[in-house]
Amino acid sequence: MKFAVIGGTGLIGSQVVGNLNAAGHEAVPHSQSTGVDVVTGRGVDEAVAGADVVVNLTNSPTFDDASPAFFRTSMENLLAAAHKGGVGHFVVLSIVGVDRVPELDYYRAKALQEEILAAGPVPYSIVRATQFMEFMDAVMSWTADGDTVRLPATPIQPIAAADVARAVTDVAVGAPLNGIRDVAGPEIFALDELGRITLSHKGDNRTVVTDPTAGMFAVVKGDVLTDKEAHLAPTRYTDWLS
Repeated sequence: MKFAVIGGTGLIGSQVVGNLNAAGHEAVPHSQSTGVDVVTGRGVDEAVAGADVVVNLTNSPTFDDASPAFFRTSMENLLAAAHKGGVGHFVVLSIVGVDRVPELDYYRAKALQEEILAAGPVPYSIVRATQFMEFMDAVMSWTADGDTVRLPATPIQPIAAADVARAVTDVAVGAPLNGIRDVAGPEIFALDELGRITLSHKGDNRTVVTDPTAGMFAVVKGDVLTDKEAHLAPTRYTDWLS
């Protein structure tokens, strides 16, 4: 099978491309660096031409109220090209619980992306993942001040990027779900606890202060945990840190 992996040079995309090619498929990575611009539409038709499956792993350059416009335009361009090219399966990566946190601009934008895909002309699959383990340093940086990191006690269920890439790969090679598959890490942590574990492992002497108002996850309130139908990945956080 031939796969056009849009956003195929990023953290998840590069691993999906590697997984697919290792399995004997033909997976071609596309991104701005390869001449494909999903907002202007430049190179999009050529990128998806001849593909059996399109995997869209692009992301908005911002997390604010500009993100809905990115996802609307990029999805409309990609779906039009996929439909014209006779693509039989369109896969996107989204976020567990994305439709349950309307307070966040970025979550609303990702929910919009899902809606556009589901209403579109191409059979589809949505893979929703919990928060990536790789993002923990960035999450702490948002509320770090000197020797203190402020984090809420929001429950999260972190997943390794490699496990996300395997989940996307598995869905992409299968029949379209015309629905959603949730994937998550095997453990639930309070975000402040996860910060302490991370700093301790790194030998970082900063103190984590529990602050229910700190950072983006302050408004999440634990609504983004998976349910019993989720596919649980094998990698535990402390093993990933090691």
